[in-house]
Amino acid sequence: MIKKINDFLAGWFMTIVGGLFLLASFILPRIGYPEGENFAWVCVVICGLPLLYLAVWRIIYNKGISKISSALLISMAMIAALCIGDLFAAGEVAFIMEIGALLEDMTTERAKKGLKNLIALAPDTGRVIRDGKEILVPAEEIQIGDTLRILPGETIPVDGVIMTGETSIDQSVMTGESLPVDKAPGDAVYCGTINRFGSVDIEATKVGEDSSLKKLIRMVEDAEKNQAPTQRIADKWASWLVPVALLIAIGAYIFTGNIVRAVTVMVVFCPCALVLATPTAIMAAIGQATKHGVIIKSGEVLENMGKVDTMAFDKTGTLTHGCLEVSDVIPVSDISSEELLLLAASAESRSEHPMGKAITRKAAEEGCTLYDTSDFKMSAGKGISVLYNNRKLFFGNEKYIVESGTVIDDKTAEVLERMRSEGKASVIAADESDILGVIALSDVLRPEAADVIKRLKEMGTKPVLLTGDNHKAAEYFAKKTGIDEVCADLLPAEKVSNVIALKGRGTVCMVGDGVNDAPALKTADVGVAMGAMGSDIAVDAADVALMTDDIGRLPYLKWLGMTTARTIRTAITLSMCINFIAITLSVMGVLNPTTGALVHNAGSCFVVLLAALLYDRKYQ
Repeated sequence: MIKKINDFLAGWFMTIVGGLFLLASFILPRIGYPEGENFAWVCVVICGLPLLYLAVWRIIYNKGISKISSALLISMAMIAALCIGDLFAAGEVAFIMEIGALLEDMTTERAKKGLKNLIALAPDTGRVIRDGKEILVPAEEIQIGDTLRILPGETIPVDGVIMTGETSIDQSVMTGESLPVDKAPGDAVYCGTINRFGSVDIEATKVGEDSSLKKLIRMVEDAEKNQAPTQRIADKWASWLVPVALLIAIGAYIFTGNIVRAVTVMVVFCPCALVLATPTAIMAAIGQATKHGVIIKSGEVLENMGKVDTMAFDKTGTLTHGCLEVSDVIPVSDISSEELLLLAASAESRSEHPMGKAITRKAAEEGCTLYDTSDFKMSAGKGISVLYNNRKLFFGNEKYIVESGTVIDDKTAEVLERMRSEGKASVIAADESDILGVIALSDVLRPEAADVIKRLKEMGTKPVLLTGDNHKAAEYFAKKTGIDEVCADLLPAEKVSNVIALKGRGTVCMVGDGVNDAPALKTADVGVAMGAMGSDIAVDAADVALMTDDIGRLPYLKWLGMTTARTIRTAITLSMCINFIAITLSVMGVLNPTTGALVHNAGSCFVVLLAALLYDRKYQ
């Protein structure tokens, strides 16, 4: 019951009500209504009781020096002011402290709905083969060693190994790869990944809580639990503010014999400006970031962002656009590049494979009129064949072309190796006797990526590439952007391990967009998600979302973190200087509790003004 009453009083509505009564208690006596001073009692009750409750709770339940908090110092000043009959001073310090606490709470609340989306990726059922029959059973009943049939379009419910069949698996949930990965008997498949084309039978190797997706969920949960909230700066200082305030107040009373001076010291010593310095600056910075399309979820992020010295990037969808485009059309026989593209697009027009769609899209952009083809056949995970003018044409990977009876000559092999070294995927075009050419496809590098990396380096931040893609693709894009440190072929757990290792060297920011990035985003000191095209899970797991997918905002985010930290330090320094002057004047008897409260309030206003200036500060 006490806690419910406390929570009600500590809310915004009641705090504002208390502030209005406090204002009335200041104005009414000065316009001829001296009894109006008693209105301050309303503010004392509304704003003072939650502080008193917090101070007592911390004394009872906190350990060691943490029993002494800013709430204790405010409560002591409030009680001292009440003892000498200065109601306004008592209400003022309680009101300012409560406003600071509410502002700070607003900036530190985090969204946690992403975890339920991650859990929803796990299928509820699986198709198990028992006694030669397909039986649909709940996923939790699947056991190690069971044989499961996975049809095209279905999500794989457990980790396993392909026994029969060939297909292409969209495993972006685990690796972030932009292309479906071709799979054949003996290849591993993961829970939560999607079978795109052929039907396959798999043997379950990891089920239930041991599966890759369940481990991914647990990593996000664990990282969430390990994100300790920032201890309020006023509470950090309270361990010495309280005894110092008491000593000065007692000293003032002993040497002057004036209890009013001692109470005035207690009032002006209250760290209200100190309490306001952090949350108001953070709110201003978060507001400015929102104007630039950057959503910051907590104040702690800005403090950490200013300290970041290592920024780890995912590749697909982060440094690149995350969509395939035809990059090269290379004839290796007596055929033009235009004719090669036209033949390939005509054949792939019936294909649902992302590479086929990219080729068809390229032909449409070139204004090509497609040929009529027939006898379309697809070999899942390998390629396609069509008939054109009674001529059999094949389009696919090396294995498919060789199985079709065409030899990969040295010239084609050289082209394929060059494309691989550039991180590109290749589709070989051939007829029944000759290789016609190679069409290469690549993810597209964001045009601003290289400049972003350059600017981050100039700001003292080291870029690192952490990706699930293969080494050659990773090294190619790293070279194009100017990133020197590369870690490739990473599963989510390995990304987390790399982030932890980087944290051993400094403060780490992780930038990503996929579900597979969520644990690493949570583990890093700061997680930044590509909000417009990134997965909901990645966005919810991250501390920052770039709503325009403009990674050019990353240097701005670093600048904002550094600027916010400087503003907070400046505000704290100036507020402490004002307090020091006010304490001196209080001991000398120049200030009384009411005028001391006003001076103390002026310091708080000055801190808010500094924060307002931060809101409009321009990024150079």
